[in-house]
Amino acid sequence: MDAKIRLYVEHPLGDGQTVPLDRGQANYLFNVMRLAAGAQVLLFNGQDGEWQAEVSQAGKRGGELTCLEQTKPLQMPPDLWLCFAPIKKARTDFIVEKAAEMGAARIVPMQTDFTNAGRVQRDRLQAHAVEAAEQCGGTYVPEVAEMQRFDKLLGNWDLSRRIMFCDEALTSSASGFLKGQVSAPWAIFIGPEGGFSERERDKLRAMACATSVSLGPRILRADTAAVAAMTLWQQALGDWS
Repeated sequence: MDAKIRLYVEHPLGDGQTVPLDRGQANYLFNVMRLAAGAQVLLFNGQDGEWQAEVSQAGKRGGELTCLEQTKPLQMPPDLWLCFAPIKKARTDFIVEKAAEMGAARIVPMQTDFTNAGRVQRDRLQAHAVEAAEQCGGTYVPEVAEMQRFDKLLGNWDLSRRIMFCDEALTSSASGFLKGQVSAPWAIFIGPEGGFSERERDKLRAMACATSVSLGPRILRADTAAVAAMTLWQQALGDWS
């Protein structure tokens, strides 16, 4: 029997392992998707790969699944962080979803000089990352970090992690810059609408681990820039090459 539903769970997975369902998961599987005992579901937890499981108990407020066999091993993403300035709610959600789909290992919202968005709801963004992994077949869910101020983030930066700083004021292409570079660890920095301030640009330029690049001759929206930058990096240095 083919399983068409993938579900993220916070529970160990293994041969014969039983997995309890909380009320929300039970409602989704049994009331929304109309599954019954004996139905097949794909499970992953970000640690044990993907497993095919069978509904062993189905109830209105809970239930239980039993793991049958592993269908995919854990596939870790490259050691790539996406650090970005949050924008409007729906577009921030889009950035997080696409970063999870495209293989970011960690997603870091940052408060820059020109960031317009206020506080971000980390739990909501983390849920979007989980949903993206469920839908795209991933076995790993990137952590969405708490929002950090730009200066604090760089002040605690591990200098062994290289930074690809996307600067719309430049003309040198990212694809040319990435040739001959090493693959890990890295971070991509995407600024807000209006870009990074001159003060922030100066701070990044002064870091030996940071290199500013252009994403082409047109100024991209922040959500488009995040997808474009991750695409270039993955093609040159990630697990697409």
